[in-house]
Amino acid sequence: MKQYDHPVAADFQVLHILHALSDPFRLSIVRKLAQAQPQPCGPLQAGRPKSSVSHHFSVLRKAGLVRTDVVGVTHMNSLRTQELDARFPGLLATILAALAQEEGSAARQPGTVDA
Repeated sequence: MKQYDHPVAADFQVLHILHALSDPFRLSIVRKLAQAQPQPCGPLQAGRPKSSVSHHFSVLRKAGLVRTDVVGVTHMNSLRTQELDARFPGLLATILAALAQEEGSAARQPGTVDA
């Protein structure tokens, strides 16, 4: 059975977290997990190749954002919110709130096109 390595909270580095969140696909994974967790990898793949998704989850795990637990043949993912908040209070919540605010502003501006 495969087990994943997860850094301890004391080893989290803000630059690694920001790097992990700089990729739109990885950011979308974190946003989906913030809405409902734990979740298996399948619904988070968005039609991407398994190898690509594995890489993105690896980056998120190494940064300390995501914990992946193997349950049978399913890989269940969850945010490490409590550990992140202990190390960097409010960082993840602030980033997610800012994104939601930006989306709300873009939706309210006349002449914007929905993607």
